[in-house]
Amino acid sequence: MNLPQALLRHRTLVIEGADGIPRNGLIAQLAHHGFPIQHLPDRLHHVDPTRPYRELLAAPGRVALDGSMIHELVYGPLRRGHSRVTWIQALDFAESVAERDGALIHLTASVSLPRSAPTDFTEAADAYARAMRTLAQHVPVVTLDAADLTHPPRPGTPAHRELGRTKQQLTVRW
Repeated sequence: MNLPQALLRHRTLVIEGADGIPRNGLIAQLAHHGFPIQHLPDRLHHVDPTRPYRELLAAPGRVALDGSMIHELVYGPLRRGHSRVTWIQALDFAESVAERDGALIHLTASVSLPRSAPTDFTEAADAYARAMRTLAQHVPVVTLDAADLTHPPRPGTPAHRELGRTKQQLTVRW
């Protein structure tokens, strides 16, 4: 599945990926197509890490969540030796996203490491790939290379035409 298909099929999108991968292009495209963007705090709720996500997923309409518990599932073990989110909580979150006609968007940086990538980028990217393979059994996962999302769509162009273009085509048209 690609981004135009995800925009048509899903009303809930959760943006995930290793720290250092630029999200601005994707966030601009989602906002352009009517997805309110919810930027979630880096710190999880101290008693119930799933609470803010349950509240956001209970609201009606489209929504895109920038980051989620999956970030903690990946970075907790890398930075502190353990995650404050359990796999049961992560799988429950994935199922909640799926029940809300949603998908996880897994941002990658396949061409080269971003200049702003932290030192644990490779480990985190590998951990995200493993996590997404597991979560894909419970929720659709759309993998997108951030390099293909650097330019937001131009106003007035249909989503299916503009979002389907490659980076080279976008560069030539700009």
